[in-house]
Amino acid sequence: MREPVESIVTEEEPLVIDASYGEGGGQILRTALALSTLLRRPLRIKGIRAGRKNPGLAAQHLLGVLATAKLCAAELEGAQLSSQSLSFVPREAPRPGRYVFDVAEARRGGSAGATSLVFQTIHLPLALAGGPSEVVLKGGTHVPWSPPYHYLESVYAPTIARMGLQLELYLERWGFYPQGGGIVQVRLMGGVKLQPLELSERGGLRRIRLLSAVARLPRSIAERQARRAEELLREEGLPPEVEIAEADAPGPGTFVFVEAEFENSVAGFSALGERGKPAERVAEEALDQFIDHYRSGEAIDPHLADQLILPLALAEGPSSFSTSRVTQHLLTNIWVVERFLEARFEVRGELGSPGSVISRPEGSHV
Repeated sequence: MREPVESIVTEEEPLVIDASYGEGGGQILRTALALSTLLRRPLRIKGIRAGRKNPGLAAQHLLGVLATAKLCAAELEGAQLSSQSLSFVPREAPRPGRYVFDVAEARRGGSAGATSLVFQTIHLPLALAGGPSEVVLKGGTHVPWSPPYHYLESVYAPTIARMGLQLELYLERWGFYPQGGGIVQVRLMGGVKLQPLELSERGGLRRIRLLSAVARLPRSIAERQARRAEELLREEGLPPEVEIAEADAPGPGTFVFVEAEFENSVAGFSALGERGKPAERVAEEALDQFIDHYRSGEAIDPHLADQLILPLALAEGPSSFSTSRVTQHLLTNIWVVERFLEARFEVRGELGSPGSVISRPEGSHV
């Protein structure tokens, strides 16, 4: 992977990305922002979350834009809540350093926007920058439609470490919807050279960890979640290590997380409680996902599959992995990467079924 140049050719035409493509979610924006920053390529993105109930930039998306712009002194147009178009022109290489980003500053009346989605946008530009960085992220740490903190810590971080990117993550305070108010600390060494990854065979199951947590609610709810989850795992012949936690958070919430450690890979599945949802149903939602993955025999879970596309495209050689489900998120993220880079991906398997991915990053501009 070649070193990025130190300045941008400002005369270069912006790359136009239609964010309504494929699944049309915020991942298109996050991947495009990261690559625009790394390549110093002007970007114009339109149709942001066009098919969503509340289209345009939500708080966590807007903070991702503002945070990424701060890393590279980008010039912005359209950076406001609900905007469906954005112009992003980086003026500098990503700068390592200490940053604090608070979703509440981008959100009217609350801070439950997902810190993990901001993390997804900025961590690779900082990891590939020339020095160490420390980032404090404030907002939602366990909220719907985003990876919870425990997924980043237990699944994403150890997997990306195999590519040479060492992440230190610390959960200072939990943040549930709608209050948010969580705090996550992130440390990155910088100067990373991403190595290829081979995850086609997961190997034997080593252990299963089950976390059931509540915040500002009776502990008995967490106990019920844990009991039902353990029942389902034992029906599969898989006794787990069980942890019940009473989380420090500004507002109430419940959470179940199942982490499966195999010889060659790790997978994670979660569910969140909400008003009117029985504790047992929370456990069943997480376990249904895990059991589907476990029975597939494939190496990585569907969430990790789409999150790995960008780092694999920036790696110094070809990679491959198998996944328990080919998702539209995966295919859409590949489409975005291939708009920026000469990296190419081969996906084998039908949408919604197990499959495999081969990446060939030769010719990458980074």
